[in-house]
Amino acid sequence: MQTHLAPEFEGTPDGEAAEAILRRCVHCGFCTATCPTYQLLGDELDGPRGRIYLIKQVLEGHEPTRKTQLHLDRCLTCRNCETTCPSGVEYGHLVEIGRRIVDAKVERPRKEKTVRWLLREGMTSPLFKPALSLGQTVRPLLPKTLQEHVPPHQTQASRAKRWPQRSHDRKVLMLLGCVQPALQPNINSATARVLDACGIQTLVSDEAGCCGAVRGHLGEQEASLNEARRNIDAWWPRIKGSSPEDRVEALVVNASGCGLMVKEYGQALANDPAYAQKARKISRMTRDLSELLPDLMPRLKMYLSQGSGRDLPRPRLAWHPPCTLQHGQKLRGGVEGALRELGFEVELAAQDSHLCCGSAGTYSVLQPEISQQLRERKLTQLEAVMPQVIVSANIGCIKHLQSGTALPVRHWIEVLDDVLEAAR
Repeated sequence: MQTHLAPEFEGTPDGEAAEAILRRCVHCGFCTATCPTYQLLGDELDGPRGRIYLIKQVLEGHEPTRKTQLHLDRCLTCRNCETTCPSGVEYGHLVEIGRRIVDAKVERPRKEKTVRWLLREGMTSPLFKPALSLGQTVRPLLPKTLQEHVPPHQTQASRAKRWPQRSHDRKVLMLLGCVQPALQPNINSATARVLDACGIQTLVSDEAGCCGAVRGHLGEQEASLNEARRNIDAWWPRIKGSSPEDRVEALVVNASGCGLMVKEYGQALANDPAYAQKARKISRMTRDLSELLPDLMPRLKMYLSQGSGRDLPRPRLAWHPPCTLQHGQKLRGGVEGALRELGFEVELAAQDSHLCCGSAGTYSVLQPEISQQLRERKLTQLEAVMPQVIVSANIGCIKHLQSGTALPVRHWIEVLDDVLEAAR
């Protein structure tokens, strides 16, 4: 697709990056078949092809409108379209560029700006945890729309505090995340316990924080990059390691949305001379937790094939692969395959397992009507396989799905940790 950039975009990083992506687009329309919002709304402008056309118009000098902004806002950035694109168009990066350009030209209503500010500052703030605790205390008094975003108090809070104390030669760093320690702290400790059982010590850096995705998706690119730089500074002493005993072999992330973001630090900071090299190394060393499974399987099989481990009941699971895992990181089949090898009965949704559940970071707050429709469609398919537990790999998906079902929705590592605990 040929694009003739307006003078204001010629030579700019966003203009050049967008033009390079658009050159690969042939406007074939394969992407519309896998776009959740196009399937739901039936509007060409609410699918990737239509949004690409809108972005191209703006880059060529057409003035965007509030309607342009709305169609770009409705994109989940699930990247399902990238999975089906025969030309390899990096639509996720293109739509973020388009949003930045349009937001700079189109004033948002005050209410929208306030909500987006609260999301940016609130989710990444140290005050998030006490504010959540207060919300959980008064949850029964909140309107139903707010109750969906305030989960009940955790039932496994005491177990979440059990962090393994053993030292191992093999060490990894782990990103704790900004909201996960408050929303579902057992995910991080369960990860550390399973890795400990397999002879790997989990380290964390207190100076690291949000991966930068929240601010990035809400249009604050430079603030997002600053969060990436802060994390790199926090991790670097362990990444370079003054000796083999101090060095970690990987940076492990158990929230697939954060993992995708960190894996793209190298690209995001490619033009920063102070951080480009470090960012590339961080990205190369980043592993989604599921990528460790092939290495962990011998130990896990040993634990679960001996003594009481052989006869332990396993819950029947419905597996929801997050978009950031299957489309963003291109990791498919690893989790359900490993869990089956370990004796679990695992099923994918019979239909539309590739489609987004509607969580998409802050999307469930900013686009609640579409988000809830996608959630109900997803839960209908997942519940149809008659699971005892729904499992996923991203905190946003887990909390979003849980708000619409009575079935427990958990991270797959928590379920595995439960069985290992019972086998000991």
